[in-house]
Amino acid sequence: MNTIQDAPVPLRPYFRPTTASQRELLFRVAEATGNVSQAARQAHMGRSTYYYWRGRYLANGLADLAQERSRAPKRTRIAPVSEGVRAEVLAYYREHPDERGYRMIANRLRQKHGWPVIGHTKVGEIIRAARAAGQLDEPASPAPAAPTPRPDLPVVHAPQPGQTVHIDLCVVPLSHDGAHDLASMSLNAAAKGATPDPQPSPPSASDCPGRVFANQELTYAEQMRSYAQQRQAKRASKGERKHRRRQKQAARQALDAQSDELRVHRRHQRQVRRQEDAAWRKRRAAHRAAVQQRRQQSPAERRASRAQWQAEQESWSAARQQRRQQVEQRRAEDALWRQARQNIRNALAALAQVPLVTVWLAILVVVDSATRCCLQLPLFITGPHVTAEEIVAALRAHWPAGIEFVVSDNGAQFIAQAFACFAAEMEFLHVRIAPHHPQTNGLAERFVLTLKQWLEKRSWNGPDELAALLAEFIAYYNDRPHQAAELKGLSPNEYATRCRTCSSC
Repeated sequence: MNTIQDAPVPLRPYFRPTTASQRELLFRVAEATGNVSQAARQAHMGRSTYYYWRGRYLANGLADLAQERSRAPKRTRIAPVSEGVRAEVLAYYREHPDERGYRMIANRLRQKHGWPVIGHTKVGEIIRAARAAGQLDEPASPAPAAPTPRPDLPVVHAPQPGQTVHIDLCVVPLSHDGAHDLASMSLNAAAKGATPDPQPSPPSASDCPGRVFANQELTYAEQMRSYAQQRQAKRASKGERKHRRRQKQAARQALDAQSDELRVHRRHQRQVRRQEDAAWRKRRAAHRAAVQQRRQQSPAERRASRAQWQAEQESWSAARQQRRQQVEQRRAEDALWRQARQNIRNALAALAQVPLVTVWLAILVVVDSATRCCLQLPLFITGPHVTAEEIVAALRAHWPAGIEFVVSDNGAQFIAQAFACFAAEMEFLHVRIAPHHPQTNGLAERFVLTLKQWLEKRSWNGPDELAALLAEFIAYYNDRPHQAAELKGLSPNEYATRCRTCSSC
């Protein structure tokens, strides 16, 4: 690549093909002396060449050494399955209806013969061929049972306020302009450094050419001509969009190829560095051992080996200086590599027409199950790398009393030991939803969607401005009418007040 010079790769040794005269000399000397090594040295080739041509020499003599034959295999490497083994496979398949797996049959024959007489792939070929030829009398397979309809489960929420809370984590970019779409990304994808995909705009109803027929002011002929013109223009624009899409795909493939090349070069560079570090540690250990040995010498021995010790010190100083230069060179190479990687990311973001997001902020959502009140929205500058300890510290600061149940997904932060200790300390039951079934925590998931829709029209630059917006959203959300059936158009704060009033009566 242009940004980083490729490290020199050691070339593989090239062995020139042997000539007919070399091979003839090889076998003449070998026959005369009986020493293959001496004949190989005299003919300037390896011993393996002798054994490679030996079969042809014994068959037809020196005349068969003049011309090389094709290197293509003359026979298959896998021996064909014998009829006896084929019969054993079919017999076992008929006699054991409960053990008809291909691997199971291959293992049973291996145990019977003491060595692997056949593989499971060949077993499958034999059984399928016999089934197609009608050699296997199998009962007709029953029709697949109709899928059992999933029960229509009711939606259940906590009957009392302050009894159950739903929590979830989401990520938003460090800065956002309200004029653009909000970059959306899952927590795991943000942790892996993925780029947000552009959201396609929905097709507009006004783009439909058939709407021309709704215009009663035009005659039938004018409507048909207008429709044909709009269809022709739409096909032309579709061709242009397809061309632009193909150009983007080609550009993205080129960027992906550059990224792969950069990754391979970086891997090779790290391998070379590991070898250099191992050599340096070995050299440093040898110097330390020499220093310890000199400290144990007597003054007379030191005077006798003074010249050797000075030479050793000069060599060590030169090695240290070389190591310092090596470290500086690595820093420069790392800076170039980071710049090249950032250039590729910027190009991909420009190609996708979405803002490049490299820094994310994490938001912890805490919502009451009964009243839908948003209790708190802690903000974490560590983003997708937020730890369970940070979440526990944020919850502990404003944890309401009397919580009995906490519903969350199976994120790494919620299944950690620190969160389990927090649950035991606060004496609540941690309810984790079933995998791949986020509907169980749908209240928190829907709240995240509402939060992102509200933030999409706002602008911020940094965690302080975002924290102020989150405080504003909590007041807005808890005081606005809610669409939940239990709330009956009341806001979460009004419904919570009514619940407390009714419970005190």
